Amino acid sequence: METMPQPSMRIHRRPLILALLAFLAWAASAPAKPNVVLILVDDLGYGDLACYGAKEMRTPHLDTLMADGMRFDQFYANCTVCSPTRASLMTGRYPDLAGVPGVIRQWAPDSWGYLDPAAPTLPDMMRQAGYHTGMVGKWHLGFKEPNVPTSRGFDFFHGFLGDMMDDYWTHLRGGVNWMRRNNEVIKPEGHATDLFSDWAADYINEQARNPEKPFFLYLAYNAPHFPIQPPKEWLAKVQKRQPELDKKRATNVAFVEHMDDGIGRVLKAIESAGIADNTLVIFSSDNGGSLPHGALNTPLRGGKQDHWEGGIRVPTCAVWPGKIKEGRSNALGMTMDFLPTLCAIAEIAPPAGIDGENLAGVWLNDQPGNPNRTMIWVRREGNNRYQGRAYYAIRRGPWKLLQNSPFEPMQLIDLENDPLEANPRKPDGQVGKDLTRALMDHLQRSGRVPWQP
Repeated sequence: METMPQPSMRIHRRPLILALLAFLAWAASAPAKPNVVLILVDDLGYGDLACYGAKEMRTPHLDTLMADGMRFDQFYANCTVCSPTRASLMTGRYPDLAGVPGVIRQWAPDSWGYLDPAAPTLPDMMRQAGYHTGMVGKWHLGFKEPNVPTSRGFDFFHGFLGDMMDDYWTHLRGGVNWMRRNNEVIKPEGHATDLFSDWAADYINEQARNPEKPFFLYLAYNAPHFPIQPPKEWLAKVQKRQPELDKKRATNVAFVEHMDDGIGRVLKAIESAGIADNTLVIFSSDNGGSLPHGALNTPLRGGKQDHWEGGIRVPTCAVWPGKIKEGRSNALGMTMDFLPTLCAIAEIAPPAGIDGENLAGVWLNDQPGNPNRTMIWVRREGNNRYQGRAYYAIRRGPWKLLQNSPFEPMQLIDLENDPLEANPRKPDGQVGKDLTRALMDHLQRSGRVPWQP
């Protein structure tokens, strides 16, 4: 019996080889995952950058950054103070659902949070997506295992474990040195803002030598949180330029300008390393500016510790050359949105059960976002003003229900018609009832989460 001739293996392999070559060509031309530099500053007022209207400020580096990407005019910190916002950034959760409704401090009787040790973190996710993860600067989410940076997803940490510094030159808090390089106690010399800027530039330069592996850098400054301590030459420069400013305001201006200069050095390191075109830079603040310390949140009402807009709306932008259009967006956003957004950009699924929303469509495709989303704020605090109790705010669409103390009644604001919150009203209508019910639902959820170790 004759057999049919068999086609050669060469004929069978040819389509596979062509397909493989096509895939390799596509892979070579496809954009690599971007490096990510997320800069979070501390207590920066909404009106304390030149590009936000501060006529006495000279902030050229942040002004340029805001102009080079998408500036968000309705972006909110997750809390009126430090630790809760940082917990939301790390977990993509509301702070009380991450175990941090208030400030974490080294003194147990005055500590009001404990970061959920089981919560997946942003650096966990970035590492899973193939990134080297580094953090420089202020942590403020725990002082010992398991809640130190190198145990919560960071491959490298160079910074300060604590909250505020008692002095920007000695770097102590309550007489304790919380400066670390990974888990090693260090005693660096110099102004903390300069140290963090230099350490961030060093990290960028080191990671740029390995272009095959993208990096995620979380750079968290203590500045411009009080004590307001600019280097003397920076204050002298402001006073010479604007002698009409009172000492408090001039000192705050100098402090912000000094921070802007440090951020400029970090941005210069990105440019000098030749990686600017494939580096996503994000900038935001952890809450509004502190009015008693010379900050301004103009034109918004209130400041740090308040649920007025001046306490929670923060200067924010995202810059990625060729990917994010230059301009301004009115899309709603919160600190906790960074986690799902960066997961989308890094092509990885976010953890289950997070509260943040993916803003990648807003950033990359100029979409309007979700104008009717519900956003909730909580802050728990000690001292005689708060007595260990929490106070809240909630926004849905243009309506916002808030209090600025656990001992005052809720007030209702229509932000569409009263953007400066000059005319709060009693929440005795249906809108007030609906927002109150939504807040109670949230409190039932958060009641299941411990905030003490």
